[in-house]
Amino acid sequence: MRILLVEDDRQLRTAVARGLREAGYDVDEAADGVEALEAAVARSHDCIILDILLPRRDGIEVCRELRSRNVWVPILMLTALDAVDDRIRGLDAGADDYLPKPFDFGELLARLRALTRRHHEGTEVELRVGDLVIDTRRRTVRRRDRDIQLTVKEFAFLVHLARNAGRVVTRAELTSAVWDDSQAHSNVIDVYASRLRRKIDEGESVALFVTHRGIGYVLAVPDATAGGHEGSGGTTG
Repeated sequence: MRILLVEDDRQLRTAVARGLREAGYDVDEAADGVEALEAAVARSHDCIILDILLPRRDGIEVCRELRSRNVWVPILMLTALDAVDDRIRGLDAGADDYLPKPFDFGELLARLRALTRRHHEGTEVELRVGDLVIDTRRRTVRRRDRDIQLTVKEFAFLVHLARNAGRVVTRAELTSAVWDDSQAHSNVIDVYASRLRRKIDEGESVALFVTHRGIGYVLAVPDATAGGHEGSGGTTG
């Protein structure tokens, strides 16, 4: 498997690259945002480890640019910025996970394994829940005649719910499956659930996105929505 490592701190980049190679990965290296973009589009990678604070173009710009070019390789943000707002900025730009510095190298390897595993899981192209249609290949979402624009993380959240439609997905499960434990003690899931609920159900007569307070969320199949609306508009706990 080939990894693109983007880090401007030469000492850290060298140490991480050496550890990745010892773990059996092939590694390409880039020291700034421009080099990162060039490397990412020139060669296929299984994952990109991307620092946010980079010279020339920062990691947020790089991530957003790659997604705009339909480069959907998993991206792990590696940065010293650890505030919730900074995490959300990175995830909204298209990152799949977030690992703050300083980090344990064993955890980095575990994150890489989880990201690449999730990337290759799921062979179904189209998921349908009631009048909601999710195209996993084109990464589009449509409800009846309405196109729904989602960020990368919102899309991953929705796909996980759709693959488990009709079943309550716990916050712990979402943390592991979508955030890979990186946001276990933050309100990031609550923020994304609120956004996703609004995008999916706003203006609709039937709510599909239902919150079970203190437990998790469910994407309700049509004949299960009756009587299940009371949790769809409240805050999660």
